[in-house]
Amino acid sequence: MLDLRHQPEFKNKIVNNSKRSKRPYLIRAMHEWMGDNSHTPHIVVDTSVDGVCVPLEHVKDGKIILNISESAAHNLKLTNDAVSFRARFSGVAFDVWVPMKSVLGIYARETGQGMIFSHDTETADQLSPATLPDEIEETRSRPHLTIVK
Repeated sequence: MLDLRHQPEFKNKIVNNSKRSKRPYLIRAMHEWMGDNSHTPHIVVDTSVDGVCVPLEHVKDGKIILNISESAAHNLKLTNDAVSFRARFSGVAFDVWVPMKSVLGIYARETGQGMIFSHDTETADQLSPATLPDEIEETRSRPHLTIVK
């Protein structure tokens, strides 16, 4: 069998792929897991990141929490570059677009279980413990957060 890893044109592609951010893959996996368990997925977004398009009247302390459940986020797309969907905020439809690097975490409203991401470079995502914003605490039914490594 031919091992293409030793061919120069393939070796560069393999190295470059290792620099892809894990964040979008982990967010998609957590979103699917939460849906399968009848939980409501929410993401925490840093609105100071360039390219974030959210309703500014709902931003608090430079962050916004978005419900990305199938029932709340219409035409939801979780790509490697961004999270996008259409949702209603105070009865007004809004097209949301947030770059993946602006997503600070994803958690289930019912349990608080999820992932918090560090706010470093997009290609060096590391999971790190973090304190939850007060808005998250208000939406949870019981105090519990599990960091998945």
